[in-house]
Amino acid sequence: MKLLNEVIGNKLIVTMSGELDHHVAKSIRIEVDELILKKRTKNLIFDMSQLKFMDSSGIGVILGRYKNITNIGGKVAVVNVSDRVDRIFSMTGLYKVINKYENMSTALKHL
Repeated sequence: MKLLNEVIGNKLIVTMSGELDHHVAKSIRIEVDELILKKRTKNLIFDMSQLKFMDSSGIGVILGRYKNITNIGGKVAVVNVSDRVDRIFSMTGLYKVINKYENMSTALKHL
């Protein structure tokens, strides 16, 4: 798993590349939390265009970052979600708390 990040305004964009599973979940959690603190951003966008696989540990990573961001008054969104990951998000109810946008420009406008 590789993470790329970019800050636009008060939005941290994290692009995930590879597999988000139990093998990397802890390190990804730590890395994203450090980015949130270091970059001092209020909102978080996960770009999943390069994510190949995600298991329940990945859901935990997303939900944990959601909790951290909402505690500071921010919002979390996901973009470029594959059909497989979309099914996981739908089945687990993640879309009840995290907005999904078809592309980055739409997400940037709404956060």
